Amino acid sequence: MEINVQEMIFQFLGGLGIFLFGIKYMGDGLQKSAGDKLRDILDRFTTNPIMGIIAGILVTVLIQSSSGTTVITVGLVSAGFMTLRQAIGVIMGANIGTTVTAFIIGFDIGAYALPIIAAGSILLFFFKNKKVHNFGQIVFGFGALFYGLELMSGGMKPLRSLEAFTDLTLSMSNSPILGVVIGTVFTVIVQSSSATIGILQGLFAEDLITLKAALPVLFGDNIGTTITAILASIGASVAARRAAATHVLFNLIGTTIFLILLRPFNALITYIQGAMNLNPEMTIAFAHGIFNTSNTLIQLPFIALLAIIVTKLIPGEDSLFEYKAKHLDPVFIEQSPSIALGQAKEEVLRMGQFALKGLEETNQFLKTKNIKHSENAYQIESAINNLDRKITDYLVSLSTSSLSEHESEEHSVLMDTVRDIERIGDHFENIVELVEYQQANKVKMTNTAMDDLDTMITLTLTTVSEALQALDQKDKDIALGVVKKEEEIDKMERSLRKQHILRINEGACTGQAGIVFVDIVSNLERIGDHAVNIAEAVIGE
Repeated sequence: MEINVQEMIFQFLGGLGIFLFGIKYMGDGLQKSAGDKLRDILDRFTTNPIMGIIAGILVTVLIQSSSGTTVITVGLVSAGFMTLRQAIGVIMGANIGTTVTAFIIGFDIGAYALPIIAAGSILLFFFKNKKVHNFGQIVFGFGALFYGLELMSGGMKPLRSLEAFTDLTLSMSNSPILGVVIGTVFTVIVQSSSATIGILQGLFAEDLITLKAALPVLFGDNIGTTITAILASIGASVAARRAAATHVLFNLIGTTIFLILLRPFNALITYIQGAMNLNPEMTIAFAHGIFNTSNTLIQLPFIALLAIIVTKLIPGEDSLFEYKAKHLDPVFIEQSPSIALGQAKEEVLRMGQFALKGLEETNQFLKTKNIKHSENAYQIESAINNLDRKITDYLVSLSTSSLSEHESEEHSVLMDTVRDIERIGDHFENIVELVEYQQANKVKMTNTAMDDLDTMITLTLTTVSEALQALDQKDKDIALGVVKKEEEIDKMERSLRKQHILRINEGACTGQAGIVFVDIVSNLERIGDHAVNIAEAVIGE
């Protein structure tokens, strides 16, 4: 039989594309249906390794991507929301969660793929309700996943008559390491272990590969999927790079153990296939599930050791900032509201220090245009938003307690201050975005403009710092100094606007540069306004 190579390649690649789109689309639909609370799930339910594993499984099932879960985890570790040990648990759970896709594929319903796509389309295009629309997205993605598999399977059928392919599968049976390498490389290229496992299920279903040859490829698929986490950790914090390294190490150790136990593992899967009368796709799904679950159970007691190993492999200081709330113990709300109020104040001051640090990072980004400073600023702003929610919730709970008149006033000041600090975070984020716009559009500013901005940012930093100091020490003199400095900021803003208009009129500066300059100055002036709000609360105005 003559093989139509073009048709085979087109069918396989087209099927792969539809499969990847189906998984992504279904994952997006699941994520929207669940509400965008994935970070919260990982943030809240990772108190110990077991909870971390459960959180990892749950999030991976929701987004249908272990790589996606690991990338979110790397981001949380990088931002300081999660420790390395907590991250290891989540990564282990993500490896188990990703096997769900293989089990879905195991229910061989490819013949119904097109009607499922049609049903999803009807829900997407004929209903306005958001929940129905999200469900339609899940159904459409589910159908596309199976349709892509059917196309890939059809494209792979002619391979059985290719002698070179037969020789390759024979070599993989005799050399398991070759199978691991092939699985790893292919997953690195495709960037989805679900896709490569799906292809492996198709090959096994078409009798194009033996179970003995398929298992090492499956192990390699799990190693290959770690590339996404590695890419996500490039340029990130030391802790984030360690989390990505853990993902690699975890799968390498698991693969080594199962290569040593390949014969008994092969015998076990063959026995399960016969005993449960599994179809080929479900056989691979069981192999995948047992491999990842066993690997997690084997390595679970050694999480601390894994953390020590990656810390030795990737030396350096961890993130200096603990971005989770440190002082908000709910026990004090019931037992001692006055202590709870003091705890809330400590947390507000921490939040203020983050705002100060974010403004410093923004200043560095403006001066150096180094992307590291913009990333730090964005992470700090995210941390400020997180603390804003946590502190506000804590203060709202505290408001139901019996507080004295003085404590009620302080409670009110803290509520207002939290809002002001959160707004400071928004404004320095605006400045970062303006500098990014300046870079992207190659907008040049004069040296005079840059010097003016430096002067104004320095004054704004001092004003915010002294406002927080006044709040901490309840010092009205410092607070009055903040009011005077804010008046200077207002005068400076008006003066700099006029000077920049003159530069534009003289042709020394472009209109685009003028817009960026004036917007940065405007954001700094508003930061000054929020600093003076904090100071006036201390004064009692």
